[in-house]
Amino acid sequence: MAEKHERDEQDEQEEREEGAERDEGAERRRRLAAWRASDRVLWRGSADGRIGERLAALAADAEALGPAVEGGSGPDGLLDEWVDVYGDGVVAELERRVAALLGFPAAAFFPTGTMAQQVALRCWAGRTGNRTVALHPLAHPEVHERGALGAVSGLRTVHPTRAPRLPTADELWGVGEPFGTLMLELPLRDAGFVLPSWDELVEVVEAARDMEAVVHFDGARLWECAPHFGRDLDEIAGLADSVYVSFYKSLDGLSGAVLAGPESFVDEARTWRHRYGGQLFQQYPAALAGLVGLERELPRLASYVAHAKTVAGALAQGLAEGPAAVPWFRIHPEPPHTHQFQVWLPYGDDLLNEASVRQAEETGVTLFRRWSPAGHGGPPGVSLTEVTVAAPGLSWTGEDVRVAVADFLTRVRSL
Repeated sequence: MAEKHERDEQDEQEEREEGAERDEGAERRRRLAAWRASDRVLWRGSADGRIGERLAALAADAEALGPAVEGGSGPDGLLDEWVDVYGDGVVAELERRVAALLGFPAAAFFPTGTMAQQVALRCWAGRTGNRTVALHPLAHPEVHERGALGAVSGLRTVHPTRAPRLPTADELWGVGEPFGTLMLELPLRDAGFVLPSWDELVEVVEAARDMEAVVHFDGARLWECAPHFGRDLDEIAGLADSVYVSFYKSLDGLSGAVLAGPESFVDEARTWRHRYGGQLFQQYPAALAGLVGLERELPRLASYVAHAKTVAGALAQGLAEGPAAVPWFRIHPEPPHTHQFQVWLPYGDDLLNEASVRQAEETGVTLFRRWSPAGHGGPPGVSLTEVTVAAPGLSWTGEDVRVAVADFLTRVRSL
């Protein structure tokens, strides 16, 4: 009887979990439909579209790129090149262009940024003879990779600071033990897409060098850091010994990443890429999307960063003023360091998500997308969302934002 009761409880638990998954799937489809139908959005994600639309747009964009692969045989452009085989052709062209943009002699394409970064840190551990990596506790490997640095590569980490920003030079000196690699995530996404000043970045890199450590930049979003630093990409990347960049975040790509660095380092990274299972037979769709992003989105990022400051300022004004104003909120950082920032509100995420999707469904305006509990030490009952300003958001005036905020807050109060 006890065994039967235990089986019944297990069956009920599985049914509840399956029901929750169905509900979440339905809510996701509802959100996607609302975002897709909206006339006014601050940005559109590459994952919002349907497969046929995405493939057709990729082909059209790639055809418009013009120049073919360096040394290739395509007579008219990239679509006339042969598909890549294990990373030649269009994949090699993407590697070449990224290496040139970042000022490094070599670069290697990876199917994911997680793999690129795992390989980079593993390679540096072998070269320095020290398997300890200094990084922020909110950095991607610590929060989003399921402990892969230790489980897969046998590395260990130390945290120079727990403040919601990158470490200072003094904090680096205070670690209290040698480390082989300093990893800096630029910007630090989970702390609010925050960046240090240029002088602070130079100082912490110089401190790492004085401690005989190498420096690796997690540059998944490095592309939009140039306006904040007032420097070109190659000057920023040139502070580090290696840099990884992503294509699907800021550049609207499908997937994929590039790891750039010295030639011998990149050669070793290619070996580990194969060992990690990243030597894919064909990757031309992701590589084409990456090239499109470099051509189309990269030159626009500075305008997105500038307009994000306008949007953030109008959001703050809309949240603080009017009959539906909230007693407490936070825009972080204020002003934004890149074209992305956080908004914090003192309500549960379920309520805010419902208000957001209703606004999109009923007015055709998507102001906010997904809300989640504050986390990372945030107080209970507080939720946050990430706001991105891209091409669709450039048409929003400050008044447009304030009107949308007032409508959103009215819906929050009604719920």
